[in-house]
Amino acid sequence: MSPPRKPALRSALPSKGQEPLGRPGEFPESQIQAPSRKPRKLRTTAQATATTPLPVKQAVNKAAESPPVAPANAEADVPAGALGAIAPTSIPLPPADAQALTPPDHEQAMRELIDRALHALTAKATLGLSPAALGLAFADWAMHMAASPGKQASLAAQALEMQGRWLRYAAELGTHALRADRTPCPDCVAPTPNDRRFSAAQWQQFPFNLLAQRFLLREQLVDATAHGVRGVSPHHEQVVAFMARQWMDMLSPSNFFWTNPEVLERTLSSGGANLAQGLRNWLDDAQRLLDKRPPAGVEQFRPGHELAATPGKVVLRNRLMELIQYSPTTPTVQAEPVLIVPAWIMKYYILDLSPHNSLVKFLVDQGHTVFMLSWKNPGADERDPGMDNYLHLGPFAALDAVTSILPGRKVHAAGYCLGGTLLSIAAAALARRGDERLASVSLFAAQTDFTEAGELTLFTDESQISFLEDLMWSQGYLDTTQMAGTFQMLRSSDLIWSRLMRDYLMGERAPMNDLMAWNADATRMPYRMHSEYLRKLYLRNALAEGHYAVDGRPVAVENVTAPWFVVGTETDHVAPWKSVYKIHLLADSEVTFVLTSGGHNAGIVSEPGHPRRHYRWALHPGGRPYIDPAHWVQLAQAEEGSWWPRWEQWLVAKGSAQQVAPPACGSVDYPPLAEAPGEYVLQR
Repeated sequence: MSPPRKPALRSALPSKGQEPLGRPGEFPESQIQAPSRKPRKLRTTAQATATTPLPVKQAVNKAAESPPVAPANAEADVPAGALGAIAPTSIPLPPADAQALTPPDHEQAMRELIDRALHALTAKATLGLSPAALGLAFADWAMHMAASPGKQASLAAQALEMQGRWLRYAAELGTHALRADRTPCPDCVAPTPNDRRFSAAQWQQFPFNLLAQRFLLREQLVDATAHGVRGVSPHHEQVVAFMARQWMDMLSPSNFFWTNPEVLERTLSSGGANLAQGLRNWLDDAQRLLDKRPPAGVEQFRPGHELAATPGKVVLRNRLMELIQYSPTTPTVQAEPVLIVPAWIMKYYILDLSPHNSLVKFLVDQGHTVFMLSWKNPGADERDPGMDNYLHLGPFAALDAVTSILPGRKVHAAGYCLGGTLLSIAAAALARRGDERLASVSLFAAQTDFTEAGELTLFTDESQISFLEDLMWSQGYLDTTQMAGTFQMLRSSDLIWSRLMRDYLMGERAPMNDLMAWNADATRMPYRMHSEYLRKLYLRNALAEGHYAVDGRPVAVENVTAPWFVVGTETDHVAPWKSVYKIHLLADSEVTFVLTSGGHNAGIVSEPGHPRRHYRWALHPGGRPYIDPAHWVQLAQAEEGSWWPRWEQWLVAKGSAQQVAPPACGSVDYPPLAEAPGEYVLQR
């Protein structure tokens, strides 16, 4: 008797009004595991660990001002100038109020201010890294390694075995050379699929193949040394492995002139012209760094011209954001508009790049009315707005404007990266008070549960966040260069060392493109908001655990009744797709999950016609048992091409399917203020 066939996963779009069982694209009953949803306990209002809500007024059309906010972690009062000899002038001093401080209070405030000033100076020198956190991690690893003779013996045996493999490889190379045999010897170790440092043909030549193979073996040994020491905490193990990888990436033979055959060959063939050009590249980069100018080639991609060029109007401006309404291009449009909340860590036009790969233009051309938030690039004066301010002056103010311009219509809301996390909080807060203006919620590479939030968790323990807070306290914000350094360290082999080799030793410049230009146009992060974001979400995972408070009361994603469309990307190291997938453990309503090829940025900017694009998708009805990620991959429907059309069809299916005349940009209460892309996106 033949085994039963596994039921196929259907992939047709769901239609409204169908029963949960048997809907197209959902999992067959026989393929769904037993329920494993972990219980979520919401704390009471009295237990909620949240800041006091800020009385933010509803945003209005003309440069709305939010009410004053109190600084986070407010410092005790210290007489002005008391720290002049020890603190840099950029560190803000609290207002003087000598009568309010008793002598012990004054002394304690001085000590705390000295500590914060020292931490800030240290963090500036270490790009925000905490030496204390690194020291604790290595101490934990070293003490447990010292108490693990079995692990030491295992590593010694592994080192001897690797040395033997390398010597046999060297002997085979010698034998081939004596026989004039040009066939390559089998490698004794293969690089990882994403490691392109030794992929050139020159690395197969003697003695460079010996160097590359020896380095790869040592890299494996160092990685084995950092991992698997019994008793080391998982976080400390990850930190030690990360720092060891940074060290090995720096020591790669591909980074040095005399050990890189590609550089040597280019130098001989060009008569040293590559080194001369590399020197010119270095001088140009150094001058741009001193002048605080963007990288070479960025000037060819200007927002409002080559980028962010979709026509529209700014219909709302407040102290934190502008709201853009895009002009229609079709004779009729879908009744429900689309409101997009981008991340504030970068400029919004990642979703409106060049005309051929603009998600905004794609939606407009498909007959959707699109609104986009454009966040302000904050300076030191905007140090005090917190997450509640960004919530009220961001999604809430934008939703009020959209429903005022288009009264009586529900709204499809979409959020990317941090903007998606903020949108999830906003949707939960709206659901808590019974506000049903959202027709659907879409998240792109956005996390709601931060227990497995990728490599950024390396920098989010208590010590790391404290040092980073003191750095931001001294400046009023986290600077773009400090933030970029963190992301570059996560991929130092590709983003630092390979680039240095290509630009300065090979004398080449990678051609600038729209995505690279956008990546160079970063924004600053306000002190209070970024501190709250890291502590509440990364450190405490408050949203997933039910104690994230909005206006003093906890909110829960499970209260959202609107359907979800959630996109994860296969190689995302900022928001790993399995972390994004945890929305299934939080949402009680219908979830359509898409796993697309690409990384955190390129996987989202995946226009139709983009080569080598594919995705998987499946619908999980609300109230059905949880399916783990590994099982989901086996059952989800595989598709070739871009996921954008799938999402656009889903938006239509989740709307009223009513076609209406295109609306004008703005209204009486929200008259147009400027042409898109507005003013805030141009701020540096």
